[in-house]
Amino acid sequence: MFRQDRTNPSTAVSNWRGRRDTPKAWPSTGVSTWLNGGLFGAAGITAFGGIITQYEDSGTTYRVHTFRGSGKFYVSSGSADVDYLIVAGGGSGGWGATSGNDGGGAGGGAGGLRTAAGSVAVSAGTYTITVGGGGEYTGTSGNGTSGSDSVALGITSTGGGYGGGWTGGANGGSGGSGGGGGSNTSASGTGGTSTAYGNDGGDGDQGTSAGFGGGGGGAGAVGGDANGSSQIAGNGGNGATGYGVTATAPTYAGGGGASKGNASGGGGDGGTGGGGDGVDWASYGADAVPNSGSGGGGSAGDGVRGARAPGNGATGIVIIRYEVAA
Repeated sequence: MFRQDRTNPSTAVSNWRGRRDTPKAWPSTGVSTWLNGGLFGAAGITAFGGIITQYEDSGTTYRVHTFRGSGKFYVSSGSADVDYLIVAGGGSGGWGATSGNDGGGAGGGAGGLRTAAGSVAVSAGTYTITVGGGGEYTGTSGNGTSGSDSVALGITSTGGGYGGGWTGGANGGSGGSGGGGGSNTSASGTGGTSTAYGNDGGDGDQGTSAGFGGGGGGAGAVGGDANGSSQIAGNGGNGATGYGVTATAPTYAGGGGASKGNASGGGGDGGTGGGGDGVDWASYGADAVPNSGSGGGGSAGDGVRGARAPGNGATGIVIIRYEVAA
């Protein structure tokens, strides 16, 4: 219907009804701009999927879709440029030898962490979200197991590399962040490399009576190297911050701490963001914090006690965030 007040806004300002009549002040704008809210920012989207929350930060309201497992992001109407956080699953820790040379298993590498603000345009349609699982201890090898990739909005984050054990070859696996290298008194493994969006794992090192593992890499820092002469296992690399469901930005994707064989006093610490702690020869490696994409802690093994299970890596997480139109 033709509206003369939009081409000749003669009505008094006092008679306008808020946002509804604002176009009267700009009668030269196109009809498409009036209908789509272009004068006052994007109209936004109507979307479903995941765990939906909303919060305000510095005067801006955000809506958040959090996927702790695989699912669908469904946009029923509208379009918008969205922020994203895509964290892959973390690798599990490695474990030491089951007999003979006392070995220290390494920490698992964190899953790759990819994040950006307003860089992906979405419109009406269905988007498949894949959340990568963490590597799990299988009991079949000294090496751990790598985490799985997370995929969303056409973007892939690579799973974290496994922590090196001893009977599995000692070297850490490559991944989003690399797993640490394991060691015993005969040889030492090197840390795995980061394929993207993470950091390398630390190297293992020999001691006079035991091996010491390297820490898994994290999204924010490399994994720590072991020092055999000082009987120190490597710490996991620290994670990095990303979007959360509140204005507070949590930390994700920490590397797992490494273990030390036939030596007491605890192992390397897990990296910030959820990395599992490594242990000494008497304990089991700690699991990473769920849905953090962090690596599991390494465990030790010796000829008396046999192998101790390492910690499992954590499942990843996918978060999609966008501004809510005023």
